[in-house]
Amino acid sequence: MNPLLLADITVFVLGLLVGFEVISKVPATLHTPLMSGANAIHGVVLVGVMLLAATATTVTGYVVVFVAAAFAAMNVAGGYVVTDRMLAMFRTRQENRQ
Repeated sequence: MNPLLLADITVFVLGLLVGFEVISKVPATLHTPLMSGANAIHGVVLVGVMLLAATATTVTGYVVVFVAAAFAAMNVAGGYVVTDRMLAMFRTRQENRQ
């Protein structure tokens, strides 16, 4: 097995484990505000996808870039939807009707 691939897989698995451990410790009352902000920040992922799209030369590369762009766009849009819902909880009933 390629040592660089093994290193990449190791970093990925460690990132998954650390991320799960950190998120599992967040109280439920803070989960929505933290996730809405984190999802909105994923706009940076879209920039990375655009940079990768410029270097894609194979069908597999195009498919991977398309899937990454779709997931990143859904994550960004979802972050704004969650933030809007969260902020709507703090509006008065009169403001919600408009």
